[in-house]
Amino acid sequence: MTVIRAAVFDAYGTLLDVHAAMQRHANRLPPDWERISAEWRTKQLEYSWVRTLTGPAHHRDFWRVTQDALAFVAARHGITDPAVLELLLGAYRHLSPYGDAAPTLKSLRAQGLQTAILSNGDPGMLNAAVGAAGLAPQLDAVLSVEDIGVFKPDPRVYTLMTQRFGLVPEQIAFVSSNAWDAQAAAAFGARVFWCNRTQQPDEYDLASKATVISGLADLPSLLA
Repeated sequence: MTVIRAAVFDAYGTLLDVHAAMQRHANRLPPDWERISAEWRTKQLEYSWVRTLTGPAHHRDFWRVTQDALAFVAARHGITDPAVLELLLGAYRHLSPYGDAAPTLKSLRAQGLQTAILSNGDPGMLNAAVGAAGLAPQLDAVLSVEDIGVFKPDPRVYTLMTQRFGLVPEQIAFVSSNAWDAQAAAAFGARVFWCNRTQQPDEYDLASKATVISGLADLPSLLA
C-alpha cells in the first residue's frame, strides 16, 4: 500500500462542530433549535452546490452562503431579532472544535505526517475558526476553495491538496464527516477516512472504498 505522507481534513462538521453556534445561543432561540441548526447546515450546503452547478458567474464565498442560509431559515422559523442573527453569525466564525481534533492533529504530526484543512470556507472564515479553536499550531496548511472559485464536491477542489504537498492522491489521507465529501475524495483517488460520528447508515458504498471511523482519535493508529 502507498505510504501516506499527509492527512487532510474537512473543517466544518469534521474538526469544527457546525451546531455549536446555535447551541451557544440556545436560550434566545426556539426550543427546537437543534432542528433549526440542522436546516441551516442543509440549506448552506444546498446553496453552495447550486452556485457551483450554475457556473462561475453565480459563485459567492462561503460566508455569503452561510449568511443567506441563515436568513432563509430564520425567516422560516420566525427568528426576526437582528441582534440574535448577528450573534449566530459571530458564533459561526468561532465554532467549537471537537474534543478529538487537536490531539489527533498533534499525534499525526508527531508521526511525521503533514496536516492540512481543505474546506469550502473562505480564508477569513477559516483563519478566524482555526485561530479560535487553537488548531493553527497543528496545521501545515489551510486550503480554501476560494483559490479556484468552486465548492466541494467539484473534483477541482481536491487538486488543491495534491498541488500544495506535491503528492499523488494515494499518498494523502482525506478525512471528512460528510459522506458526500468522502465520496468525492474517494473518486479523486485519495485514501479516505469517513468519520461517522453519529453512526449514520452507509452512503455511496463508502464501506467498501473508505475506512469508516467513529471519531478522529482512531486515525493515528491507522496511519502509523
